[in-house]
Amino acid sequence: MEYKEISLPAAKSIALVAHDNRKKDLLAWCKKHRADLSRHTLFATGTTGTLIEKETALPINKLISGPLGGDQQVGALITEGRVDMLIFFWDPFEPMPHDPDVKALLRIAAVWNIPIACNQSSADFMVSSPLFNGESQHWVPDYAAYMASRAQTSV
Repeated sequence: MEYKEISLPAAKSIALVAHDNRKKDLLAWCKKHRADLSRHTLFATGTTGTLIEKETALPINKLISGPLGGDQQVGALITEGRVDMLIFFWDPFEPMPHDPDVKALLRIAAVWNIPIACNQSSADFMVSSPLFNGESQHWVPDYAAYMASRAQTSV
């Protein structure tokens, strides 16, 4: 796979996702960092997005619930370059009926080299970084080069 360097703007698109047992934690984290989050475009899955928007008055682009495909919607936004970072408070002690979707989301985030915070500590480190509210560079798969090479090998 070839990669290309892209620039992330200071105002980023952030996906917020939380499992049922972690929704209160994510909500508390969003309240704590409301001022920082208000500078960015926010996406969230179903119930999580509704809860955050209601409790913080932050504008949230709400997707459908995770188990109904919201995790996959977030993954699609990542592959389209429309989500720059993922804050995903997941519960390591609870089995999830949509576990394959969760693993797929984490895989896509890793493939597209976006920052991922899985708990309050990692999210605190992320938001305190100068890169959170500033421009930054990172490497992503070069899909155009990938397709060009595939077209050459299939001829």
